[in-house]
Amino acid sequence: MAFLFGKELTREEILKRVGDISQIGGVRLACLADGVERGVRIAEVNTGGGLYYTVLLDRGMDIAWTSYKGISIAWRSATGNLSPFFFEPEGLGWLRGFHGGLMNTCGLTYHGAPCKDESTHPFLEEEELGLHGRASFTPASCVWADGEWQGDQYIFWVQGKVREAIVFGDKLVLHRKIWGRLGENVIYIEDRVRNEGSQDSPFMILYHVNVGYPVLDEGSRLLLPVTKTVPRDKHAEAGKDEWDRFTVPQKGYFEKVYLHYPKTLEDGKSASLLLNEKIQLGIYLKFDVQALPYFTEWKMLGEGEYVLGMEPGNAFPLGRSKERSEGRLQFLKPGEEKRITLEIGVLDTADQIKRFCEYLGV
Repeated sequence: MAFLFGKELTREEILKRVGDISQIGGVRLACLADGVERGVRIAEVNTGGGLYYTVLLDRGMDIAWTSYKGISIAWRSATGNLSPFFFEPEGLGWLRGFHGGLMNTCGLTYHGAPCKDESTHPFLEEEELGLHGRASFTPASCVWADGEWQGDQYIFWVQGKVREAIVFGDKLVLHRKIWGRLGENVIYIEDRVRNEGSQDSPFMILYHVNVGYPVLDEGSRLLLPVTKTVPRDKHAEAGKDEWDRFTVPQKGYFEKVYLHYPKTLEDGKSASLLLNEKIQLGIYLKFDVQALPYFTEWKMLGEGEYVLGMEPGNAFPLGRSKERSEGRLQFLKPGEEKRITLEIGVLDTADQIKRFCEYLGV
């Protein structure tokens, strides 16, 4: 049954009360129409429980605006949802279209810092790789947005394919399904990445989950059970004892990045929670630690760029050459497929927060 407006309702009870299920929740397709966003296809999702989010179909099926009961959850950058036609893959050009939003996909054959690395292409010994890869700027194909009753539960989804391919080289396809249940405040992400080429291909993926104000604010805490934490550089080293705590925005702040090795929890997964106790609101991230064994924390407390990145991945974002040399770079054989699941949810009661903290063991 769906839990709506303080009580559980069956399918029959719900349908007696509405002319169409879209009165309560579901998904609909639309298109952005102005400026650098013009032409970008989107799917707007209403869970019926207070959670609203927008899937950018032409931007790797990433998640942009996200709010809960009118409260913004995701940080939004000044770039807007840049059309993929403006993508600049070289160097730091990725940042010109980094809209923030709840989730950006980094990958599929590389992500992280720009670098030079060995090439799998027969015409190149090495290649220049820009920041964070092409997935977030690639339009999805075979898009399907719909919903259906499964017994007394109404399920809705958006799904499609994102392909990264080059003639004579790598050919990876991401099959993505983003779905939810009516009345819940949870986003479920199911990804399958398949090598459709005829040679081994590097495979790197990172889920750049960006939480902003007001969940992120002075006094907020990041709860993340880890076995080890490594500051990325001298800037992070200076604040390593407070990696889980946050202040007000600071002028001239330089990002601090922490490389975490997450603990495996009792259900075989791992998780993190950004908690603002002052407003009793938390955003959690739950992920398959076998598929995503590394967790990067992007702590960015600058003015206007005030955001926490919670980023599980199958490698750290230090650049493909660095990940190769340190033994973290993964490969997919021809025909091989990796499955990844991710869950992003909202906690807004003392009981929900207490139970999730117990789950984390903190």
